[in-house]
Amino acid sequence: MAVTLRGGDVLLVRRRNPPDAGLWGFPGGHVDPGETALAAAARELREETGVIATPRLYLDNIDVILRDGDGGLSFHFLLAGVLCDYVSGEPVAGDDALAASWWPIETVLHDPLPLSEHVADLLRHALARHAV
Repeated sequence: MAVTLRGGDVLLVRRRNPPDAGLWGFPGGHVDPGETALAAAARELREETGVIATPRLYLDNIDVILRDGDGGLSFHFLLAGVLCDYVSGEPVAGDDALAASWWPIETVLHDPLPLSEHVADLLRHALARHAV
């Protein structure tokens, strides 16, 4: 997941597909064979939003495990949060997203946006590491 900051804003996409369809989260997706997670974050960011950024460092790994009503496994994703330095571009939603836009950081942290789980926590972690 590409956590990309620009001034007082953060880039989010509104998911098109399950399990988080309709929720706002960080752009991201699969890692291609032979590709690092950092390179994948930058590539997925570009594909999902058209924004160019340089991946700087890992922020955290997050397990997302969702079960059905009977306790069976529905989804299991290991998400690698990557802090990316914005380079250029304005967000336009790609085919995996319903929308893509810059959001004020304070809105994401304090207003009732429909967010994917862990977005606010990962954003706080990015803010703490951004100046490093």
